[in-house]
Amino acid sequence: MGFSFQPPTAIIGFAAAPPQKAPMKQAVFHSPFGPFAVIEEAGLITRIDWTGRRSDPTPLLREACRQLGAYFDGTLQVFDLPLDFGGGFQGEVRRAMGAIPYGETRTYGDLARDLGRPAQAIGQACGANPIPILIPCHRVLGANTLGGFSAPGGVETKIALLKLEGSAGLLI
Repeated sequence: MGFSFQPPTAIIGFAAAPPQKAPMKQAVFHSPFGPFAVIEEAGLITRIDWTGRRSDPTPLLREACRQLGAYFDGTLQVFDLPLDFGGGFQGEVRRAMGAIPYGETRTYGDLARDLGRPAQAIGQACGANPIPILIPCHRVLGANTLGGFSAPGGVETKIALLKLEGSAGLLI
């Protein structure tokens, strides 16, 4: 009795390995509100992490930190960085926030009208913005309130950013 093994001629039912995710890199920036990490993935800035403390900067992250420094020094008004705005509705809202000029504000209602969506949904998308400051959610206000701000310091940080940009007169 002999046994003979015949290898299969084709492998069926095995999926290809998933594509490798680009490694996440981060650089710590020391802002007036405390340190935060700027996160890069696949050549895009994807978020700001207020708890990140590791620094392995890439040329893009060094440039992001340079631009943030110039912003906080009052010498830069427009960021020129590749940002991950995301897709779908939240991406629409982030692009609309990104289009608000330095020193100006819009209301949740303004963005709701422009995008044809409810103001509450705009507020939720603003609160979910993963890249505050670079995507300026602090420039979006309620009709009769400041609205919120999810970074440390909350509304006080939002007010400080608006003051930095010279739009504090709108708050009085």
